[in-house]
This record gives sequence, structure tokens and C-alpha cells, in this order.
Amino acid sequence: MSGLPKQGAGAGGDLGNEVEGYLLWQARIAEAERRAREFTGPLDWMTTAQREQIEQHYVADSLQRAKADLERIAARCVSLRAEYEQRYQELRRRCLGVTLAVCAALTTAMAALLLLLL
Repeated sequence: MSGLPKQGAGAGGDLGNEVEGYLLWQARIAEAERRAREFTGPLDWMTTAQREQIEQHYVADSLQRAKADLERIAARCVSLRAEYEQRYQELRRRCLGVTLAVCAALTTAMAALLLLLL
């Protein structure tokens, strides 16, 4: 049984995510095995041992490709998260700056208005 490498369960991953990941990986294994059987099915000239060996290689290759795809997706998610966090921080700074500028302008206007009234 091939397992998906763990990414650190304590780093924000809870039991539900781990179970979901495990089930998705098991589904990927079952799909790879099914496709391997479909691939070797028409090759009736092979012996049983040859068929099993080709199926094992097919499954291993499929799972290696799936793992590489998942690693690329995970890396992209990390980079997108960092990019969005940076944009969010910039937006917060801008909003704070605008708020402070408006407050300063209103305070100045109120002070000038009070001076005119006195």
C-alpha cells in the first residue's frame, strides 16, 4: 500500500483533512490499478507474471505522477497564500492611511471652524 507523504499534521491540518486526504489517495490508487488492468486486458499474449509486472509499473508510474501533481499544486497554494496575504496587508495599510488622513482633515476643519466661531 502506497501512502501519500505527510506534510506535517500539526501545521494547520486537522483529523478531517487527514482522513479526506487518505481517502482521496486511496481512490487514486484504486483508479491507477483499474486503469492498469484495462491497459493490460487486451494484451492476452502475456503471461500472468508479465501482466502483473506491467500493472505494478503502470500503477507506480501513475502514483508518481499524481504525487508530483499534488506537490506542484501544494507549492502553488503556498505561493498564492503568501501573495494574497501581502496584498491584504497592503490594503490594510492603505485603508488605515486614508482613515487617518480623513480624521486629521476633519479635526483640522473642526478646529478652524471653532476658531472662526470664537
